[in-house]
Amino acid sequence: MYHIIPDIHGQADKLDGLLEHLGWRQKPSGWIGPSPEQRIMFLGDFIDRGPDNRRVIDTVRSLIDGGKALAIMGNHEFNAIHYHTQKQPIEATENVRSTNYLRRHSEKNERQHRTFLNEFPVGASETQEVIKWMTTLPLFLEVDGFRAVHACWAHDCIDIVRKRLPGAKIGLEMLQQDKWKSGELWDAMQVLTSGVEVELPQGHTFLDKDGNPRHHVRIGWWLSGANTWREIAQSVPNPSQLPKGALSDSVQSYQYKDETPVFFGHYWLTGNPVKEAEHAICLDYSAGTDGPLIAYEFHSGDNSVELERIVTVPA
Repeated sequence: MYHIIPDIHGQADKLDGLLEHLGWRQKPSGWIGPSPEQRIMFLGDFIDRGPDNRRVIDTVRSLIDGGKALAIMGNHEFNAIHYHTQKQPIEATENVRSTNYLRRHSEKNERQHRTFLNEFPVGASETQEVIKWMTTLPLFLEVDGFRAVHACWAHDCIDIVRKRLPGAKIGLEMLQQDKWKSGELWDAMQVLTSGVEVELPQGHTFLDKDGNPRHHVRIGWWLSGANTWREIAQSVPNPSQLPKGALSDSVQSYQYKDETPVFFGHYWLTGNPVKEAEHAICLDYSAGTDGPLIAYEFHSGDNSVELERIVTVPA
Protein backbone atom coordinates (compact mmCIF):
# COMPACT_ATOMS: atom_id res chain seq x y z
CA MET A 1 0.00 0.00 0.00
CA TYR A 2 1.14 3.53 -0.77
CA HIS A 3 0.05 6.97 0.26
CA ILE A 4 0.80 9.09 -2.82
CA ILE A 5 1.43 12.75 -1.95
CA PRO A 6 1.86 15.51 -4.57
CA ASP A 7 3.32 19.02 -4.59
CA ILE A 8 4.00 20.31 -1.04
CA HIS A 9 5.79 23.57 -1.95
CA GLY A 10 7.28 24.41 1.43
CA GLN A 11 3.99 23.96 3.33
CA ALA A 12 5.36 21.97 6.26
CA ASP A 13 2.28 22.46 8.44
CA LYS A 14 0.07 20.96 5.73
CA LEU A 15 2.45 18.02 5.34
CA ASP A 16 2.53 17.43 9.10
CA GLY A 17 -1.25 17.58 9.29
CA LEU A 18 -1.71 15.18 6.38
CA LEU A 19 0.80 12.65 7.71
CA GLU A 20 -0.85 12.73 11.12
CA HIS A 21 -4.29 12.30 9.55
CA LEU A 22 -3.02 9.32 7.53
CA GLY A 23 -1.68 7.66 10.66
CA TRP A 24 2.05 8.33 10.30
CA ARG A 25 4.06 8.95 13.47
CA GLN A 26 7.72 9.81 14.00
CA LYS A 27 9.26 7.97 16.95
CA PRO A 28 12.83 8.03 18.27
CA SER A 29 13.36 4.77 16.37
CA GLY A 30 12.04 6.25 13.11
CA TRP A 31 8.79 6.64 11.21
CA ILE A 32 5.90 4.26 11.82
CA GLY A 33 3.06 4.00 9.34
CA PRO A 34 -0.57 2.98 9.88
CA SER A 35 0.43 -0.56 8.90
CA PRO A 36 3.82 -2.30 8.55
CA GLU A 37 3.56 -2.56 4.76
CA GLN A 38 2.48 1.08 4.20
CA ARG A 39 4.81 3.32 2.19
CA ILE A 40 4.69 6.87 0.80
CA MET A 41 5.33 8.04 -2.77
CA PHE A 42 6.14 11.74 -3.08
CA LEU A 43 5.54 13.34 -6.49
CA GLY A 44 8.10 16.16 -6.27
CA ASP A 45 7.89 19.96 -5.90
CA PHE A 46 8.89 20.02 -2.26
CA ILE A 47 10.17 23.60 -2.40
CA ASP A 48 9.29 27.23 -3.24
CA ARG A 49 6.04 29.13 -2.61
CA GLY A 50 5.59 28.16 1.05
CA PRO A 51 7.78 29.35 3.96
CA ASP A 52 9.15 26.08 5.37
CA ASN A 53 11.29 24.47 2.70
CA ARG A 54 13.76 23.12 5.24
CA ARG A 55 11.14 21.35 7.35
CA VAL A 56 9.53 19.77 4.31
CA ILE A 57 12.87 18.53 2.99
CA ASP A 58 13.88 17.20 6.41
CA THR A 59 10.62 15.27 6.75
CA VAL A 60 10.77 13.84 3.23
CA ARG A 61 14.41 12.83 3.57
CA SER A 62 13.88 11.19 6.95
CA LEU A 63 11.04 9.09 5.53
CA ILE A 64 13.16 8.08 2.54
CA ASP A 65 16.22 7.32 4.66
CA GLY A 66 14.07 5.19 6.97
CA GLY A 67 12.88 3.09 4.04
CA LYS A 68 9.32 4.34 4.40
CA ALA A 69 9.08 6.50 1.27
CA LEU A 70 10.11 6.95 -2.34
CA ALA A 71 10.22 10.27 -4.18
CA ILE A 72 10.58 11.68 -7.67
CA MET A 73 11.77 15.05 -8.93
CA GLY A 74 9.46 17.94 -9.71
CA ASN A 75 10.13 20.90 -11.96
CA HIS A 76 10.99 23.07 -8.94
CA GLU A 77 13.76 20.68 -7.90
CA PHE A 78 14.85 20.48 -11.54
CA ASN A 79 15.04 24.28 -11.71
CA ALA A 80 16.77 24.54 -8.33
CA ILE A 81 19.52 22.14 -9.43
CA HIS A 82 20.25 24.35 -12.41
CA TYR A 83 19.90 27.61 -10.44
CA HIS A 84 22.60 26.51 -7.98
CA THR A 85 24.98 24.76 -10.40
CA GLN A 86 27.69 26.73 -12.18
CA LYS A 87 28.44 26.04 -15.81
CA GLN A 88 32.11 25.70 -14.94
CA PRO A 89 33.78 25.19 -11.56
CA ILE A 90 35.05 28.76 -11.22
CA GLU A 91 34.69 31.11 -8.31
CA ALA A 92 31.47 33.10 -8.56
CA THR A 93 31.94 36.88 -8.59
CA GLU A 94 29.41 39.66 -8.88
CA ASN A 95 30.09 39.91 -12.62
CA VAL A 96 29.37 36.24 -13.36
CA ARG A 97 26.86 35.51 -10.62
CA SER A 98 23.79 35.66 -12.87
CA THR A 99 25.35 34.37 -16.09
CA ASN A 100 27.59 31.49 -14.99
CA TYR A 101 24.79 29.30 -13.68
CA LEU A 102 22.79 26.75 -15.63
CA ARG A 103 19.63 28.69 -14.72
CA ARG A 104 19.86 32.47 -14.88
CA HIS A 105 19.56 34.43 -11.66
CA SER A 106 17.05 36.76 -13.25
CA GLU A 107 14.51 38.76 -11.27
CA LYS A 108 11.73 36.38 -12.36
CA ASN A 109 13.65 33.21 -11.47
CA GLU A 110 14.80 34.63 -8.13
CA ARG A 111 11.26 35.68 -7.23
CA GLN A 112 9.92 32.19 -7.95
CA HIS A 113 12.71 30.66 -5.86
CA ARG A 114 12.70 33.24 -3.05
CA THR A 115 11.38 31.18 -0.12
CA PHE A 116 13.98 28.48 -0.78
CA LEU A 117 16.76 31.09 -1.04
CA ASN A 118 15.66 32.57 2.30
CA GLU A 119 16.67 29.29 3.94
CA PHE A 120 19.31 28.04 1.51
CA PRO A 121 21.42 30.91 0.09
CA VAL A 122 23.40 30.46 -3.12
CA GLY A 123 26.85 29.02 -2.45
CA ALA A 124 26.25 27.89 1.13
CA SER A 125 27.60 24.43 1.92
CA GLU A 126 24.21 23.32 3.26
CA THR A 127 22.58 24.47 0.03
CA GLN A 128 24.98 22.47 -2.07
CA GLU A 129 24.32 19.37 0.04
CA VAL A 130 20.57 19.70 -0.50
CA ILE A 131 21.05 20.29 -4.23
CA LYS A 132 23.21 17.17 -4.43
CA TRP A 133 20.39 15.23 -2.76
CA MET A 134 17.93 16.56 -5.33
CA THR A 135 20.04 15.09 -8.14
CA THR A 136 19.47 11.63 -6.64
CA LEU A 137 15.70 11.91 -7.20
CA PRO A 138 14.58 9.97 -10.29
CA LEU A 139 12.47 11.70 -12.94
CA PHE A 140 9.87 8.93 -12.75
CA LEU A 141 9.20 5.62 -11.01
CA GLU A 142 7.26 2.49 -11.81
CA VAL A 143 6.69 0.32 -8.73
CA ASP A 144 4.21 -2.20 -7.37
CA GLY A 145 1.67 -1.82 -10.17
CA PHE A 146 1.57 1.95 -10.63
CA ARG A 147 3.56 4.79 -12.19
CA ALA A 148 4.61 8.13 -10.74
CA VAL A 149 5.76 11.20 -12.65
CA HIS A 150 5.58 14.88 -11.84
CA ALA A 151 3.93 16.32 -14.96
CA CYS A 152 3.62 13.89 -17.88
CA TRP A 153 4.09 10.18 -18.55
CA ALA A 154 5.12 10.24 -22.22
CA HIS A 155 6.45 6.90 -23.47
CA ASP A 156 8.96 8.33 -25.96
CA CYS A 157 10.39 10.65 -23.31
CA ILE A 158 10.48 7.87 -20.71
CA ASP A 159 12.44 5.69 -23.15
CA ILE A 160 14.96 8.45 -23.86
CA VAL A 161 15.58 9.08 -20.16
CA ARG A 162 15.88 5.34 -19.44
CA LYS A 163 18.57 4.99 -22.12
CA ARG A 164 20.54 8.12 -21.23
CA LEU A 165 20.27 8.46 -17.45
CA PRO A 166 21.05 5.49 -15.16
CA GLY A 167 18.18 5.07 -12.76
CA ALA A 168 16.45 8.06 -14.44
CA LYS A 169 18.61 10.34 -12.25
CA ILE A 170 20.47 13.41 -13.49
CA GLY A 171 23.64 13.17 -11.39
CA LEU A 172 25.99 16.11 -10.86
CA GLU A 173 28.47 14.88 -13.44
CA MET A 174 25.82 15.09 -16.18
CA LEU A 175 25.33 18.82 -15.63
CA GLN A 176 28.79 19.72 -16.94
CA GLN A 177 28.36 18.00 -20.28
CA ASP A 178 28.56 20.13 -23.40
CA LYS A 179 25.17 21.08 -24.82
CA TRP A 180 23.45 19.73 -21.69
CA LYS A 181 20.54 22.14 -22.18
CA SER A 182 19.72 21.03 -25.72
CA GLY A 183 18.77 17.94 -27.64
CA GLU A 184 16.29 15.13 -27.15
CA LEU A 185 17.28 14.36 -23.54
CA TRP A 186 16.70 17.93 -22.43
CA ASP A 187 13.37 18.04 -24.24
CA ALA A 188 12.34 14.74 -22.63
CA MET A 189 13.18 15.97 -19.14
CA GLN A 190 11.17 19.13 -19.75
CA VAL A 191 8.12 17.08 -20.73
CA LEU A 192 8.35 14.78 -17.70
CA THR A 193 8.74 17.64 -15.22
CA SER A 194 6.73 20.45 -16.84
CA GLY A 195 4.21 18.84 -19.18
CA VAL A 196 3.51 19.09 -22.90
CA GLU A 197 2.85 22.10 -25.05
CA VAL A 198 2.21 21.52 -28.76
CA GLU A 199 1.90 23.87 -31.70
CA LEU A 200 -1.56 24.55 -33.05
CA PRO A 201 -2.27 23.90 -36.74
CA GLN A 202 -0.90 26.61 -39.00
CA GLY A 203 -2.91 29.82 -38.91
CA HIS A 204 -4.52 29.18 -35.53
CA THR A 205 -3.94 31.07 -32.28
CA PHE A 206 -5.81 31.77 -29.06
CA LEU A 207 -5.68 34.58 -26.50
CA ASP A 208 -4.36 33.69 -23.05
CA LYS A 209 -5.73 35.15 -19.79
CA ASP A 210 -3.61 38.30 -20.33
CA GLY A 211 -4.84 38.78 -23.90
CA ASN A 212 -1.61 37.63 -25.53
CA PRO A 213 -1.86 35.53 -28.74
CA ARG A 214 -0.50 32.00 -28.32
CA HIS A 215 0.50 29.49 -30.99
CA HIS A 216 1.18 26.62 -28.58
CA VAL A 217 -1.23 25.01 -26.17
CA ARG A 218 -0.77 22.81 -23.09
CA ILE A 219 -2.53 19.49 -23.55
CA GLY A 220 -4.19 17.16 -21.06
CA TRP A 221 -2.19 14.09 -22.05
CA TRP A 222 -4.16 11.99 -19.54
CA LEU A 223 -7.42 12.52 -21.48
CA SER A 224 -7.24 9.35 -23.54
CA GLY A 225 -10.75 9.84 -24.94
CA ALA A 226 -10.16 13.37 -26.26
CA ASN A 227 -10.45 13.60 -30.05
CA THR A 228 -10.35 17.36 -30.70
CA TRP A 229 -8.24 20.36 -29.74
CA ARG A 230 -11.08 21.79 -27.71
CA GLU A 231 -11.33 18.62 -25.62
CA ILE A 232 -7.63 18.18 -24.88
CA ALA A 233 -6.45 21.80 -24.45
CA GLN A 234 -5.71 23.10 -20.95
CA SER A 235 -5.70 26.67 -19.57
CA VAL A 236 -7.44 28.17 -22.61
CA PRO A 237 -9.90 30.90 -21.51
CA ASN A 238 -12.04 30.59 -24.65
CA PRO A 239 -11.80 27.09 -26.19
CA SER A 240 -13.99 28.22 -29.10
CA GLN A 241 -10.88 29.96 -30.48
CA LEU A 242 -9.26 26.56 -31.01
CA PRO A 243 -9.55 24.50 -34.20
CA LYS A 244 -12.58 22.24 -34.53
CA GLY A 245 -10.69 19.48 -36.33
CA ALA A 246 -9.30 16.19 -35.10
CA LEU A 247 -5.98 15.93 -33.29
CA SER A 248 -2.83 15.24 -35.26
CA ASP A 249 -0.98 11.94 -34.87
CA SER A 250 1.84 13.72 -33.05
CA VAL A 251 -0.56 15.02 -30.39
CA GLN A 252 -2.32 11.68 -30.05
CA SER A 253 1.04 10.02 -29.41
CA TYR A 254 1.14 11.79 -26.03
CA GLN A 255 -2.26 10.49 -24.89
CA TYR A 256 -2.02 7.96 -22.09
CA LYS A 257 -3.92 4.83 -23.09
CA ASP A 258 -2.23 2.22 -20.88
CA GLU A 259 -4.07 0.37 -18.12
CA THR A 260 -1.33 0.84 -15.52
CA PRO A 261 -2.46 3.62 -13.13
CA VAL A 262 -0.30 6.75 -13.28
CA PHE A 263 -0.26 9.51 -10.65
CA PHE A 264 1.06 13.04 -11.16
CA GLY A 265 0.89 16.58 -9.77
CA HIS A 266 2.05 19.93 -11.19
CA TYR A 267 -1.16 21.42 -12.56
CA TRP A 268 -2.48 23.53 -9.65
CA LEU A 269 -6.06 22.30 -9.87
CA THR A 270 -8.79 23.84 -7.72
CA GLY A 271 -12.16 22.77 -6.37
CA ASN A 272 -13.10 19.22 -5.47
CA PRO A 273 -10.89 16.40 -6.80
CA VAL A 274 -12.21 14.86 -10.00
CA LYS A 275 -11.55 11.68 -11.93
CA GLU A 276 -10.81 12.76 -15.49
CA ALA A 277 -9.50 9.43 -16.76
CA GLU A 278 -9.76 5.76 -15.88
CA HIS A 279 -6.05 5.15 -15.32
CA ALA A 280 -4.53 8.59 -14.66
CA ILE A 281 -5.16 11.26 -12.04
CA CYS A 282 -3.70 14.62 -11.03
CA LEU A 283 -3.37 15.05 -7.27
CA ASP A 284 -2.15 18.66 -7.13
CA TYR A 285 -4.90 20.87 -5.73
CA SER A 286 -2.82 24.00 -5.05
CA ALA A 287 -1.41 23.18 -1.61
CA GLY A 288 1.38 25.63 -2.43
CA THR A 289 -1.10 28.47 -1.96
CA ASP A 290 -4.50 28.16 -0.29
CA GLY A 291 -5.52 24.69 -1.43
CA PRO A 292 -5.42 21.42 0.50
CA LEU A 293 -2.62 18.89 0.44
CA ILE A 294 -4.26 15.63 -0.55
CA ALA A 295 -3.13 12.02 -0.74
CA TYR A 296 -4.19 8.95 -2.71
CA GLU A 297 -4.24 5.56 -1.03
CA PHE A 298 -3.10 2.99 -3.59
CA HIS A 299 -3.61 -0.69 -2.84
CA SER A 300 -1.59 -3.43 -4.50
CA GLY A 301 -3.66 -4.90 -7.31
CA ASP A 302 -5.59 -1.73 -8.16
CA ASN A 303 -5.93 -1.36 -11.93
CA SER A 304 -7.81 1.95 -12.07
CA VAL A 305 -8.05 5.17 -10.10
CA GLU A 306 -11.01 5.81 -7.79
CA LEU A 307 -12.11 9.05 -6.17
CA GLU A 308 -12.93 7.32 -2.87
CA ARG A 309 -9.22 6.57 -2.42
CA ILE A 310 -8.43 10.30 -2.17
CA VAL A 311 -7.80 11.63 1.34
CA THR A 312 -8.23 15.37 1.84
CA VAL A 313 -7.33 17.42 4.90
CA PRO A 314 -8.91 20.91 4.69
CA ALA A 315 -6.43 23.72 4.06
